[in-house]
Amino acid sequence: MKFRLPALFPEPAPLVEDEEGKRSAIDEKVPGHDEKSSIRDHDITVDDHPEYQNGVKSVEASNQVWSKTHLILAYIFIWIIQFILALSFGIIGTLTPYVTSSFQGHSLTATTQIVSSMVSGLIILPYAKLLNMWGRPQCFAMMVLSMTVGLIMMAACNNVQTYCAAQVFYSVGSSTVGFTMTIFIADTTSLRNRAFMIAFTASPWIITVWAAGPATQSILNTVGFRWGFGIWAIVIPIASMPLFGLFYYNLIKARRAGLLPKVEHDRTWKQSVVHYAKEFDVIGLLLICAGLALFLLSFNLYSYQPGQWNSPLVICFLIIGGLLIIAFGAWEKWGAPVTFIPWNLMMDRTVIFTYSMAASLYLAWYLWDSFFYSYLIVVYSLSITEASYITNIYTIGSTFWSLVMGVVIRYNGRLKWLALYLGVPLTILGVGLMIHFRQPDVNIGFIVMCQIFIAFGGGTLVICEQMTVMAVSSHQYIPAVLSMENMIISIGSAVGSTIAGAMWTGIFPNKLAQYLPKSAQGDLTTIYGSIDVQSSYAIGSPERNAINQAYSDTQRYMLISATCIYSITLVSVMFWKDVDVKRMKKIKGLVF
Repeated sequence: MKFRLPALFPEPAPLVEDEEGKRSAIDEKVPGHDEKSSIRDHDITVDDHPEYQNGVKSVEASNQVWSKTHLILAYIFIWIIQFILALSFGIIGTLTPYVTSSFQGHSLTATTQIVSSMVSGLIILPYAKLLNMWGRPQCFAMMVLSMTVGLIMMAACNNVQTYCAAQVFYSVGSSTVGFTMTIFIADTTSLRNRAFMIAFTASPWIITVWAAGPATQSILNTVGFRWGFGIWAIVIPIASMPLFGLFYYNLIKARRAGLLPKVEHDRTWKQSVVHYAKEFDVIGLLLICAGLALFLLSFNLYSYQPGQWNSPLVICFLIIGGLLIIAFGAWEKWGAPVTFIPWNLMMDRTVIFTYSMAASLYLAWYLWDSFFYSYLIVVYSLSITEASYITNIYTIGSTFWSLVMGVVIRYNGRLKWLALYLGVPLTILGVGLMIHFRQPDVNIGFIVMCQIFIAFGGGTLVICEQMTVMAVSSHQYIPAVLSMENMIISIGSAVGSTIAGAMWTGIFPNKLAQYLPKSAQGDLTTIYGSIDVQSSYAIGSPERNAINQAYSDTQRYMLISATCIYSITLVSVMFWKDVDVKRMKKIKGLVF
C-alpha cells in the first residue's frame, strides 16, 4: 500500500521532452499550478555532456559499472563511517575544554572553536569545485588524511596553539568527508529515493547522541584525553579504507571498459596553470571565500572589540565582506570563463528561496536556542544530564522523522507541499507554544512536547531543503549548490547567535534589576555572569524566583522574534517550484 499524504493540492501537469531534449509542459494547464515547475531528468551518458568536468564524468562512467553488491556495501560502509564520525565528534567536542585547561588556556576554547568552524565552513566551497575537477575517491582520501593528521596533532600537542591548528585539520577533514558522502548519495540514487538514503546515513546520530557523554567520561577516567584522540586517528582511516577501495575499484573498472577515455593534451605547464585556474574559478572562489570570511568574522569577533559593533575593524569587515560577496555575483555573471554556479541557476527562484528559507530557519533556531540550555538548568533545576536529554530531542526527533519523510517523499514526491503544509507549521507551532509554556511554574512536559513538534518540523524541512536544490540543478552543479547552501546556513546561524547575544545582554540584566529583592541588588553583576551562581539560590527563595522570571521574560522576547522570522521561512517555501521527484529519472547506471 502506498504511503502518501492526502491530496491537498492539484496534480502537476505532466512533462514531455521535444526532439532537442527541451522540457515542456503538455498543453493542459492546471489552475494554480506553474506548468514549468515540475522537472524531469533525462538519461545521459558521459559523451552527452562534454562540458562536464573530469570528476563528474568519472562518476557517470563509474555508475554504469557498479554492481548491486558493491552499491549495498558502499552504503553499509557509509553508515559505519557516519557512526564513527558522529561519536568522535561528540567526544572530541567534549574533550576540548579539558585540553585547553591542561595548558592553562581555557579562555582560548572559544577562539579555537571559532577558527576551526570558520575554516571548515569556508573550505566546502573550493572543495565542491575540487570534487568535480579531480574526482570523489581522490578527494575523499585527501580529507580522511587531513582528519587523521589533525587527530594525531591533538594527541601529541603540548600547547594550545598546536591544538588549535589540529582542530582546523580535523574540522576540515570531518566536514568535507561528510560532504563527500552526501555527494556520493546524490551520485548513486534516484531523486525519489535520495531523501530516504540521506536520512538513513544520518541515522547513527540517534545512537551516538546518548553514547558520547558516557564515553568521554570513561576516557577521562582511564586512558586520558591523548588516547581519546589517538584511538580515532587509528579507527577513522581503517574504517574509511573499504569505501575508498570501492570508489577506486569501480573508477578503474569504468576506465578499462572504455567508458572514461584518457584525456590527452599538449599544454605547457604555464598553459596548464592557466587552464586549471579557469576550471577551478580561482577568482570567483577567492572573492566569495574572502567575502564570507570577513563577513562571518565580524559576528564572531565583535564582542572582543572595545567598541563592539562601533569598532572600525568590525565595520570594515562587514563593508568589505559584503562588497566582495557582491563582486562574486558580478564575476560569475560577466567575468568567469567557467562558473562556480551558472548565473541562471543562481537566479533560479527555487534556489534563491531555498537559500532564504535555510537562512531564516537557522537564524530563528539560533536566536531562541542559544540560551535554552541555561534556561533549562536554572528555571527547571534540571541536572546537566536531564537538560542534555531535552536539548537532544531535536537531534533524535529530526533524524528519526527524516527517515519517515524519506518514505513519504518516495511515494508522494511533492517537496514543496510537504514543507509548506507540514514542516513549517510544525516548527512555528512548537516555537509559538513555547512562548506560552516558558513560564517557571509550567510542567516541563509541555516544553518536551514543543521540542518534539520542532524536531518533526525540522526533520521535514532539512530534507526538503536539500532535495529541492538538488532537484533543480544538473549533476555537474550539485556540489556547488549544496556547498553554497552550507555557507548560507553558516551566515544565518552567525546572525541568529549574534542577535540572541545582543538580546540577552540588553534584556536579562534589566529584568534581574527589576525583579531581584533589594537585598540582592548588590550581587546583580555576579548573578548575571554565572549560571552556577544563578543555580545556587534555593528553589522558592525570592532571589531564585526573580532569576527564573528574568529568564522567562528574556526567553519570551527571543521566542517571539524567532516566530516572526519563521514567517520568512513560510513565504520562501511558497515561492518554490512544485518539484515532483517521484516523476524524475536519474542518469544511466545502477542506482537506488
